Amino acid sequence: MSGGKGGDRPADRRPVTDWRTDWDHLDARWRDDPFPIWDALRDGPIARTERFEGAWLPTRYEDVEAIARDTGNFTSRRVVLRDRKFDDPPLPAPPLTSDPPEHKAHKQVLLPLFSPREVARLEPLTRRICNALIDGFVADGGCDAAQQYARHVPVRIIAYMLGVPIRDSHLFIRWIHEILEVGASDDERNRNATKAMRDYFRHHIALRKEGRTEADPDGPEPDLIRVMMDGSLNGVPLEEKHVLGTLNLLMVAGIDTTWSAIGASLLHLGRHPDDRRRLIEEPGLMPTAVEELLRAYAPVTMAREVRQDVELVGCPMKKGEMVLLSFPAANRDPAMFPDADKVVLDRQENRHAAFGIGIHRCVGSNLARMELRVAIEEWLGRIPDYRVAGEIRWSDGSVRGPRTLPVTFG
Repeated sequence: MSGGKGGDRPADRRPVTDWRTDWDHLDARWRDDPFPIWDALRDGPIARTERFEGAWLPTRYEDVEAIARDTGNFTSRRVVLRDRKFDDPPLPAPPLTSDPPEHKAHKQVLLPLFSPREVARLEPLTRRICNALIDGFVADGGCDAAQQYARHVPVRIIAYMLGVPIRDSHLFIRWIHEILEVGASDDERNRNATKAMRDYFRHHIALRKEGRTEADPDGPEPDLIRVMMDGSLNGVPLEEKHVLGTLNLLMVAGIDTTWSAIGASLLHLGRHPDDRRRLIEEPGLMPTAVEELLRAYAPVTMAREVRQDVELVGCPMKKGEMVLLSFPAANRDPAMFPDADKVVLDRQENRHAAFGIGIHRCVGSNLARMELRVAIEEWLGRIPDYRVAGEIRWSDGSVRGPRTLPVTFG
Protein backbone atom coordinates (compact mmCIF):
# COMPACT_ATOMS: atom_id res chain seq x y z
CA MET A 1 0.00 0.00 0.00
CA SER A 2 0.98 3.60 -0.42
CA GLY A 3 2.68 5.63 2.24
CA GLY A 4 2.13 9.20 3.35
CA LYS A 5 -1.06 11.20 3.50
CA GLY A 6 -1.49 11.49 -0.24
CA GLY A 7 -0.51 7.98 -1.28
CA ASP A 8 1.31 7.58 -4.58
CA ARG A 9 -0.46 10.41 -6.39
CA PRO A 10 1.93 12.85 -8.13
CA ALA A 11 2.82 15.76 -5.85
CA ASP A 12 2.81 18.21 -8.78
CA ARG A 13 -0.88 17.69 -9.66
CA ARG A 14 -2.38 21.11 -10.37
CA PRO A 15 -4.76 22.09 -7.55
CA VAL A 16 -8.35 23.04 -8.28
CA THR A 17 -9.12 26.76 -8.21
CA ASP A 18 -12.80 26.65 -9.24
CA TRP A 19 -14.76 23.47 -8.55
CA ARG A 20 -17.55 24.46 -10.92
CA THR A 21 -15.34 24.82 -13.99
CA ASP A 22 -12.14 22.93 -13.11
CA TRP A 23 -13.05 20.09 -10.73
CA ASP A 24 -10.77 17.14 -10.05
CA HIS A 25 -11.82 14.19 -7.88
CA LEU A 26 -8.12 13.41 -7.35
CA ASP A 27 -7.56 16.75 -5.59
CA ALA A 28 -6.56 16.35 -1.93
CA ARG A 29 -9.54 18.42 -0.74
CA TRP A 30 -11.97 16.02 -2.44
CA ARG A 31 -10.16 13.05 -0.94
CA ASP A 32 -10.12 14.42 2.61
CA ASP A 33 -13.50 16.23 2.83
CA PRO A 34 -15.67 16.24 -0.31
CA PHE A 35 -18.96 17.15 1.38
CA PRO A 36 -18.61 20.98 1.24
CA ILE A 37 -17.60 20.71 -2.42
CA TRP A 38 -20.74 18.76 -3.33
CA ASP A 39 -22.96 21.11 -1.33
CA ALA A 40 -21.62 24.14 -3.16
CA LEU A 41 -22.03 22.56 -6.60
CA ARG A 42 -25.69 21.55 -6.26
CA ASP A 43 -26.88 25.13 -6.64
CA GLY A 44 -26.19 25.73 -10.31
CA PRO A 45 -25.53 23.97 -13.61
CA ILE A 46 -23.75 20.63 -13.71
CA ALA A 47 -20.06 21.23 -13.05
CA ARG A 48 -17.60 20.74 -15.90
CA THR A 49 -13.83 20.37 -16.22
CA GLU A 50 -11.41 20.28 -19.13
CA ARG A 51 -9.39 17.71 -17.23
CA PHE A 52 -9.86 14.06 -18.13
CA GLU A 53 -10.26 15.20 -21.77
CA GLY A 54 -13.54 16.89 -20.84
CA ALA A 55 -15.88 15.65 -18.08
CA TRP A 56 -19.07 16.57 -16.21
CA LEU A 57 -19.93 16.21 -12.53
CA PRO A 58 -23.60 16.03 -11.48
CA THR A 59 -24.11 16.26 -7.71
CA ARG A 60 -27.92 16.40 -7.47
CA TYR A 61 -29.66 13.08 -6.96
CA GLU A 62 -32.14 13.67 -9.80
CA ASP A 63 -29.33 14.39 -12.29
CA VAL A 64 -27.25 11.39 -11.22
CA GLU A 65 -30.32 9.17 -11.47
CA ALA A 66 -31.29 10.50 -14.91
CA ILE A 67 -27.85 9.74 -16.34
CA ALA A 68 -27.56 6.35 -14.64
CA ARG A 69 -30.88 5.25 -16.15
CA ASP A 70 -30.23 6.69 -19.62
CA THR A 71 -28.32 3.87 -21.30
CA GLY A 72 -29.16 5.27 -24.71
CA ASN A 73 -27.13 8.46 -24.32
CA PHE A 74 -24.56 7.26 -21.77
CA THR A 75 -22.53 4.08 -22.22
CA SER A 76 -20.80 2.06 -19.51
CA ARG A 77 -17.94 1.09 -21.80
CA ARG A 78 -15.63 3.11 -19.56
CA VAL A 79 -16.59 3.39 -15.88
CA VAL A 80 -13.40 4.77 -14.33
CA LEU A 81 -12.36 8.37 -14.92
CA ARG A 82 -8.73 8.70 -15.92
CA ASP A 83 -6.45 11.58 -16.86
CA ARG A 84 -6.17 10.16 -20.39
CA LYS A 85 -8.10 7.55 -22.30
CA PHE A 86 -6.30 4.33 -23.09
CA ASP A 87 -5.32 4.13 -26.76
CA ASP A 88 -6.96 0.71 -26.90
CA PRO A 89 -10.19 -0.24 -25.09
CA PRO A 90 -9.67 -1.66 -21.59
CA LEU A 91 -10.48 -5.28 -20.85
CA PRO A 92 -14.29 -5.49 -20.57
CA ALA A 93 -15.62 -6.25 -17.09
CA PRO A 94 -19.09 -7.71 -17.68
CA PRO A 95 -21.70 -6.91 -16.52
CA LEU A 96 -20.33 -3.58 -15.21
CA THR A 97 -19.09 -2.41 -18.62
CA SER A 98 -21.93 -4.00 -20.59
CA ASP A 99 -24.71 -2.02 -22.28
CA PRO A 100 -28.15 -3.25 -23.32
CA PRO A 101 -29.14 -5.61 -24.77
CA GLU A 102 -26.13 -7.74 -23.69
CA HIS A 103 -26.10 -6.46 -20.12
CA LYS A 104 -29.08 -8.43 -18.83
CA ALA A 105 -27.67 -11.78 -19.97
CA HIS A 106 -24.23 -10.92 -18.57
CA LYS A 107 -25.74 -10.05 -15.19
CA GLN A 108 -27.86 -13.19 -15.08
CA VAL A 109 -24.67 -15.26 -15.02
CA LEU A 110 -23.80 -13.81 -11.61
CA LEU A 111 -27.12 -13.06 -9.90
CA PRO A 112 -27.76 -16.59 -8.55
CA LEU A 113 -24.36 -16.57 -6.85
CA PHE A 114 -25.19 -13.45 -4.81
CA SER A 115 -28.80 -14.20 -3.89
CA PRO A 116 -29.90 -13.66 -0.27
CA ARG A 117 -29.89 -17.42 0.30
CA GLU A 118 -26.35 -17.87 -1.00
CA VAL A 119 -25.10 -14.88 0.98
CA ALA A 120 -26.73 -16.21 4.17
CA ARG A 121 -24.60 -19.32 3.84
CA LEU A 122 -21.51 -17.13 4.11
CA GLU A 123 -22.55 -15.38 7.33
CA PRO A 124 -21.11 -17.95 9.80
CA LEU A 125 -17.77 -17.84 7.96
CA THR A 126 -17.82 -14.05 8.03
CA ARG A 127 -18.39 -14.06 11.79
CA ARG A 128 -15.50 -16.47 12.30
CA ILE A 129 -13.24 -14.27 10.19
CA CYS A 130 -14.20 -11.13 12.12
CA ASN A 131 -13.58 -12.77 15.49
CA ALA A 132 -10.26 -14.26 14.40
CA LEU A 133 -9.13 -10.80 13.32
CA ILE A 134 -10.25 -9.22 16.59
CA ASP A 135 -8.45 -11.96 18.53
CA GLY A 136 -5.24 -10.71 16.98
CA PHE A 137 -5.37 -7.21 18.48
CA VAL A 138 -8.07 -7.03 21.18
CA ALA A 139 -5.51 -7.39 23.99
CA ASP A 140 -3.30 -4.60 22.58
CA GLY A 141 -5.50 -1.71 23.68
CA GLY A 142 -5.73 -0.34 20.15
CA CYS A 143 -5.22 -1.04 16.47
CA ASP A 144 -5.49 0.36 12.99
CA ALA A 145 -9.10 -0.66 12.34
CA ALA A 146 -8.74 -0.11 8.58
CA GLN A 147 -5.52 -2.06 8.09
CA GLN A 148 -5.97 -4.77 10.75
CA TYR A 149 -9.71 -5.35 10.45
CA ALA A 150 -11.82 -3.67 7.75
CA ARG A 151 -9.69 -4.62 4.78
CA HIS A 152 -9.28 -8.27 5.73
CA VAL A 153 -12.96 -9.14 6.02
CA PRO A 154 -13.88 -8.78 2.32
CA VAL A 155 -10.46 -10.02 1.18
CA ARG A 156 -10.92 -13.34 2.96
CA ILE A 157 -14.52 -13.74 1.87
CA ILE A 158 -13.86 -13.08 -1.82
CA ALA A 159 -10.78 -15.33 -1.78
CA TYR A 160 -12.97 -18.10 -0.35
CA MET A 161 -15.69 -17.52 -2.96
CA LEU A 162 -13.22 -17.43 -5.86
CA GLY A 163 -11.37 -20.48 -4.61
CA VAL A 164 -7.93 -18.84 -4.40
CA PRO A 165 -5.43 -18.92 -1.50
CA ILE A 166 -5.90 -16.35 1.25
CA ARG A 167 -2.10 -16.14 1.47
CA ASP A 168 -2.25 -14.15 -1.78
CA SER A 169 -4.31 -11.36 -0.21
CA HIS A 170 -1.35 -8.97 -0.24
CA LEU A 171 -1.33 -9.28 -4.03
CA PHE A 172 -5.03 -8.51 -4.30
CA ILE A 173 -4.73 -5.40 -2.16
CA ARG A 174 -1.70 -4.14 -4.09
CA TRP A 175 -3.35 -4.65 -7.48
CA ILE A 176 -6.53 -2.89 -6.40
CA HIS A 177 -4.55 0.05 -5.06
CA GLU A 178 -2.59 0.33 -8.30
CA ILE A 179 -5.70 0.09 -10.48
CA LEU A 180 -8.14 2.31 -8.59
CA GLU A 181 -5.86 4.85 -6.91
CA VAL A 182 -2.46 5.13 -8.57
CA GLY A 183 -3.77 3.94 -11.92
CA ALA A 184 -6.03 6.95 -12.38
CA SER A 185 -2.95 8.99 -13.32
CA ASP A 186 -0.29 6.33 -14.01
CA ASP A 187 -1.02 4.32 -17.15
CA GLU A 188 1.88 1.92 -16.74
CA ARG A 189 1.06 0.84 -13.20
CA ASN A 190 -2.59 0.49 -14.12
CA ARG A 191 -1.79 -1.76 -17.06
CA ASN A 192 0.76 -3.80 -15.12
CA ALA A 193 -1.61 -4.43 -12.23
CA THR A 194 -4.49 -5.32 -14.54
CA LYS A 195 -2.25 -7.73 -16.46
CA ALA A 196 -0.93 -9.28 -13.25
CA MET A 197 -4.47 -9.92 -12.02
CA ARG A 198 -5.50 -11.35 -15.39
CA ASP A 199 -2.45 -13.65 -15.43
CA TYR A 200 -3.24 -14.75 -11.88
CA PHE A 201 -6.69 -15.90 -12.92
CA ARG A 202 -5.31 -17.56 -16.06
CA HIS A 203 -3.07 -19.60 -13.75
CA HIS A 204 -5.97 -20.71 -11.59
CA ILE A 205 -8.13 -21.52 -14.61
CA ALA A 206 -5.30 -23.69 -15.95
CA LEU A 207 -5.07 -25.51 -12.62
CA ARG A 208 -8.76 -26.34 -12.73
CA LYS A 209 -8.47 -27.65 -16.25
CA GLU A 210 -5.86 -30.07 -14.86
CA GLY A 211 -8.21 -31.06 -12.05
CA ARG A 212 -6.21 -29.19 -9.39
CA THR A 213 -6.66 -26.05 -7.26
CA GLU A 214 -4.73 -24.18 -4.59
CA ALA A 215 -7.92 -23.32 -2.73
CA ASP A 216 -8.91 -24.07 0.84
CA PRO A 217 -10.07 -27.72 0.85
CA ASP A 218 -13.24 -26.61 2.65
CA GLY A 219 -14.03 -24.01 0.00
CA PRO A 220 -17.25 -23.79 -2.02
CA GLU A 221 -17.98 -26.22 -4.82
CA PRO A 222 -18.17 -24.89 -7.41
CA ASP A 223 -16.20 -21.73 -6.70
CA LEU A 224 -16.62 -18.54 -8.72
CA ILE A 225 -13.74 -19.36 -11.07
CA ARG A 226 -15.30 -22.70 -11.94
CA VAL A 227 -18.73 -21.10 -12.37
CA MET A 228 -17.31 -18.60 -14.84
CA MET A 229 -15.33 -21.29 -16.67
CA ASP A 230 -18.52 -23.32 -17.11
CA GLY A 231 -20.73 -20.32 -17.83
CA SER A 232 -22.54 -19.70 -21.09
CA LEU A 233 -24.72 -17.14 -22.83
CA ASN A 234 -27.61 -18.60 -24.80
CA GLY A 235 -25.86 -21.95 -24.79
CA VAL A 236 -22.56 -20.55 -26.06
CA PRO A 237 -19.56 -20.90 -23.67
CA LEU A 238 -18.22 -17.60 -22.33
CA GLU A 239 -15.20 -16.22 -24.17
CA GLU A 240 -11.91 -16.04 -22.26
CA LYS A 241 -11.94 -12.23 -22.20
CA HIS A 242 -15.42 -12.33 -20.64
CA VAL A 243 -14.34 -14.80 -17.96
CA LEU A 244 -11.15 -12.91 -17.12
CA GLY A 245 -12.88 -9.53 -17.14
CA THR A 246 -15.62 -10.66 -14.79
CA LEU A 247 -13.15 -12.34 -12.42
CA ASN A 248 -11.11 -9.13 -12.32
CA LEU A 249 -14.30 -7.22 -11.56
CA LEU A 250 -15.30 -9.61 -8.75
CA MET A 251 -11.88 -9.26 -7.18
CA VAL A 252 -11.81 -5.45 -7.30
CA ALA A 253 -15.46 -4.85 -6.46
CA GLY A 254 -15.49 -7.56 -3.81
CA ILE A 255 -12.72 -6.00 -1.75
CA ASP A 256 -12.19 -2.27 -2.02
CA THR A 257 -15.79 -1.11 -1.76
CA THR A 258 -16.71 -3.17 1.30
CA TRP A 259 -13.39 -2.46 2.99
CA SER A 260 -14.16 1.24 2.57
CA ALA A 261 -17.72 0.92 3.88
CA ILE A 262 -16.66 -1.03 6.97
CA GLY A 263 -13.87 1.43 7.73
CA ALA A 264 -16.06 4.52 7.29
CA SER A 265 -18.78 3.01 9.50
CA LEU A 266 -16.31 2.20 12.28
CA LEU A 267 -14.90 5.71 11.95
CA HIS A 268 -18.37 7.23 12.36
CA LEU A 269 -19.21 5.07 15.37
CA GLY A 270 -15.85 5.85 16.94
CA ARG A 271 -16.55 9.57 16.65
CA HIS A 272 -20.23 9.36 17.66
CA PRO A 273 -20.52 7.41 20.92
CA ASP A 274 -24.29 8.07 21.15
CA ASP A 275 -24.85 6.24 17.87
CA ARG A 276 -22.53 3.46 19.00
CA ARG A 277 -24.34 2.99 22.30
CA ARG A 278 -27.71 3.04 20.57
CA LEU A 279 -26.71 0.22 18.24
CA ILE A 280 -25.47 -1.83 21.18
CA GLU A 281 -28.67 -1.23 23.15
CA GLU A 282 -31.01 -1.67 20.15
CA PRO A 283 -29.54 -4.52 18.07
CA GLY A 284 -32.75 -4.77 16.04
CA LEU A 285 -31.90 -1.36 14.58
CA MET A 286 -28.80 -2.71 12.83
CA PRO A 287 -30.28 -3.38 9.33
CA THR A 288 -31.75 0.13 9.14
CA ALA A 289 -28.52 1.62 10.51
CA VAL A 290 -26.48 -0.24 7.89
CA GLU A 291 -28.54 1.37 5.13
CA GLU A 292 -28.01 4.79 6.66
CA LEU A 293 -24.27 4.31 7.03
CA LEU A 294 -24.15 3.19 3.39
CA ARG A 295 -26.03 6.32 2.38
CA ALA A 296 -23.91 8.72 4.39
CA TYR A 297 -20.55 7.14 3.54
CA ALA A 298 -21.18 5.55 0.15
CA PRO A 299 -17.73 4.64 -1.17
CA VAL A 300 -18.25 4.21 -4.92
CA THR A 301 -18.15 6.78 -7.71
CA MET A 302 -18.53 5.49 -11.27
CA ALA A 303 -18.29 7.11 -14.69
CA ARG A 304 -20.13 7.01 -17.99
CA GLU A 305 -19.08 7.98 -21.49
CA VAL A 306 -21.38 10.22 -23.53
CA ARG A 307 -22.55 8.06 -26.41
CA GLN A 308 -23.93 10.89 -28.54
CA ASP A 309 -24.40 14.64 -28.19
CA VAL A 310 -27.07 15.26 -25.57
CA GLU A 311 -28.29 18.14 -23.40
CA LEU A 312 -29.17 17.63 -19.75
CA VAL A 313 -30.66 20.47 -17.65
CA GLY A 314 -29.21 22.98 -20.08
CA CYS A 315 -25.72 21.45 -20.23
CA PRO A 316 -24.54 20.40 -23.72
CA MET A 317 -22.60 17.16 -23.39
CA LYS A 318 -20.58 16.06 -26.40
CA LYS A 319 -19.97 12.56 -27.71
CA GLY A 320 -16.84 11.03 -26.15
CA GLU A 321 -16.87 13.21 -23.03
CA MET A 322 -17.11 11.58 -19.63
CA VAL A 323 -19.56 12.01 -16.77
CA LEU A 324 -18.54 11.27 -13.18
CA LEU A 325 -21.55 9.75 -11.40
CA SER A 326 -20.92 10.61 -7.78
CA PHE A 327 -23.37 8.35 -5.99
CA PRO A 328 -21.94 9.58 -2.66
CA ALA A 329 -22.83 13.17 -3.64
CA ALA A 330 -26.33 12.12 -4.67
CA ASN A 331 -26.74 10.47 -1.27
CA ARG A 332 -26.03 13.77 0.46
CA ASP A 333 -28.57 15.78 -1.57
CA PRO A 334 -30.98 17.54 0.86
CA ALA A 335 -33.64 17.64 -1.86
CA MET A 336 -33.79 13.84 -1.63
CA PHE A 337 -32.89 13.18 2.00
CA PRO A 338 -34.00 15.40 4.91
CA ASP A 339 -31.02 16.18 7.16
CA ALA A 340 -28.83 14.72 4.44
CA ASP A 341 -25.64 15.76 6.22
CA LYS A 342 -26.59 13.85 9.38
CA VAL A 343 -26.51 10.14 10.13
CA VAL A 344 -30.01 9.17 11.28
CA LEU A 345 -29.76 5.53 12.31
CA ASP A 346 -33.51 4.93 12.17
CA ARG A 347 -34.10 6.75 8.86
CA GLN A 348 -37.12 5.04 7.31
CA GLU A 349 -37.25 6.40 3.75
CA ASN A 350 -33.81 5.75 2.39
CA ARG A 351 -33.66 5.20 -1.37
CA HIS A 352 -29.91 5.67 -1.36
CA ALA A 353 -27.64 5.12 -4.33
CA ALA A 354 -24.71 3.49 -2.56
CA PHE A 355 -25.00 0.47 -4.86
CA GLY A 356 -25.75 2.51 -7.96
CA ILE A 357 -28.99 3.20 -9.80
CA GLY A 358 -30.60 1.47 -12.74
CA ILE A 359 -29.46 -1.64 -14.57
CA HIS A 360 -25.92 -1.42 -13.19
CA ARG A 361 -26.98 -1.59 -9.58
CA CYS A 362 -24.33 -3.67 -7.80
CA VAL A 363 -24.83 -7.42 -8.21
CA GLY A 364 -23.03 -8.00 -4.90
CA SER A 365 -25.17 -5.68 -2.77
CA ASN A 366 -26.52 -8.54 -0.62
CA LEU A 367 -22.99 -9.70 0.14
CA ALA A 368 -21.75 -6.19 0.94
CA ARG A 369 -24.66 -5.55 3.30
CA MET A 370 -24.04 -8.80 5.14
CA GLU A 371 -20.31 -8.20 5.48
CA LEU A 372 -20.84 -4.66 6.75
CA ARG A 373 -23.53 -5.69 9.23
CA VAL A 374 -21.56 -8.63 10.60
CA ALA A 375 -18.31 -6.65 10.80
CA ILE A 376 -20.01 -3.96 12.89
CA GLU A 377 -21.90 -6.45 15.07
CA GLU A 378 -18.84 -8.50 15.91
CA TRP A 379 -16.70 -5.40 16.51
CA LEU A 380 -19.24 -3.82 18.88
CA GLY A 381 -19.77 -7.15 20.60
CA ARG A 382 -16.07 -7.40 21.43
CA ILE A 383 -15.04 -3.72 21.50
CA PRO A 384 -18.08 -1.69 22.63
CA ASP A 385 -16.04 1.31 23.76
CA TYR A 386 -13.38 2.80 21.50
CA ARG A 387 -12.30 6.14 20.13
CA VAL A 388 -10.44 7.44 17.10
CA ALA A 389 -6.91 8.25 18.21
CA GLY A 390 -4.99 9.66 15.28
CA GLU A 391 -4.96 10.97 11.74
CA ILE A 392 -7.18 9.34 9.13
CA ARG A 393 -5.79 8.79 5.65
CA TRP A 394 -8.40 8.45 2.92
CA SER A 395 -8.01 6.66 -0.39
CA ASP A 396 -7.69 8.43 -3.72
CA GLY A 397 -9.68 7.69 -6.82
CA SER A 398 -13.14 6.30 -7.51
CA VAL A 399 -13.59 4.39 -4.22
CA ARG A 400 -13.36 6.49 -1.05
CA GLY A 401 -12.70 5.01 2.37
CA PRO A 402 -10.28 5.33 5.29
CA ARG A 403 -7.00 3.57 4.64
CA THR A 404 -5.69 4.24 8.14
CA LEU A 405 -8.00 4.31 11.15
CA PRO A 406 -6.08 4.34 14.45
CA VAL A 407 -8.31 3.59 17.44
CA THR A 408 -7.78 2.90 21.12
CA PHE A 409 -9.88 0.77 23.42
CA GLY A 410 -9.55 -1.13 26.62
